[in-house]
Amino acid sequence: MTRLLLPLALALSLPFALAGCGGDDGPKIVVYNAQHEQLIEELAPAFTEETGIEVELRNGSDLELASQLVAEGDASPADVFLTENSPAMAAVERAGLLQKLPQADLGAIPAQYRPASGEWTGFVARSTVLVYNTDQVQESELPDSLLDLADPEWKGRISFSPTGADFQAIVAAVLELEGEDATRDWLAGIKANGTVYDGNNVVLESVNAGQSDLGIIYHYYWYRDQAESGEVSDNTQLHFFGDQDPGAFVSVSGAGVLASSDHQSDAEKFIAFLTSKAGQQGLADSYALEYPLDPSVTLGDGVKPFSELDPPPVDVSDLDSEKVVSMLTEAGFL
Repeated sequence: MTRLLLPLALALSLPFALAGCGGDDGPKIVVYNAQHEQLIEELAPAFTEETGIEVELRNGSDLELASQLVAEGDASPADVFLTENSPAMAAVERAGLLQKLPQADLGAIPAQYRPASGEWTGFVARSTVLVYNTDQVQESELPDSLLDLADPEWKGRISFSPTGADFQAIVAAVLELEGEDATRDWLAGIKANGTVYDGNNVVLESVNAGQSDLGIIYHYYWYRDQAESGEVSDNTQLHFFGDQDPGAFVSVSGAGVLASSDHQSDAEKFIAFLTSKAGQQGLADSYALEYPLDPSVTLGDGVKPFSELDPPPVDVSDLDSEKVVSMLTEAGFL
């Protein structure tokens, strides 16, 4: 992992966006944040108001910040690491950079969304879905499995964004569930069949415009656009896979405390806040429309209930970002 991440870190000069909540007086933690900036900026002030602990956000992408943490090692100024998808957190975990969390402070987060090591926890999630153009595809025509998109019948009809951490997490799930040979075949098939776009919002736009029949995205892109205007989603619908298919994969955003932190107690309080009923409700009430992991907290705005999803069982620490990057590069996507 170090061989993969360290060169990336050295090649990247991260123009961190700093977002402080309050002044310079009193306790403060530094959060390396790969989750959506707006989401954490909404939650951090509530934490500061509750605890008096200020939050300094340094925002970047999953792989950028994981690379930065590995490069910095024990010298990192970070107290907390938040990811959008779990493979980046698992990479930092494997590098031995995380501190075990007090399990009593993790609220009602189900065990399947926490690693066996206890070194980090999931706090919010997103479901893999297909978005399809209702003028070009009937619901009865949709594939039974995400893996079916590699079949010749879908040639020229699908779209996806392979360069981002979102799609890479989905590939990591396929790899974990189906193995290397099947994943390699699937990647070759969707490359032959599909159009590559830069970003899930662009995939959604392409399907809405009829440029693609269907696309692979996470659920919240569609629900957010529906809640705001429907401008790039009104010609489409979502299809949720079931039967624990790889296409029903739920990607977990992770939160962990750095073992090198000089403010571990305050950092642990931040994780405890994110996983508390108040923090989970704050996630549910935000613009994000991602799934809180506390089963007692539900989303509004007509989002399919988390309890109705049927994701495959995946160990959140086993998703291998290094292997996925290698396979995507081999397939010609990166």
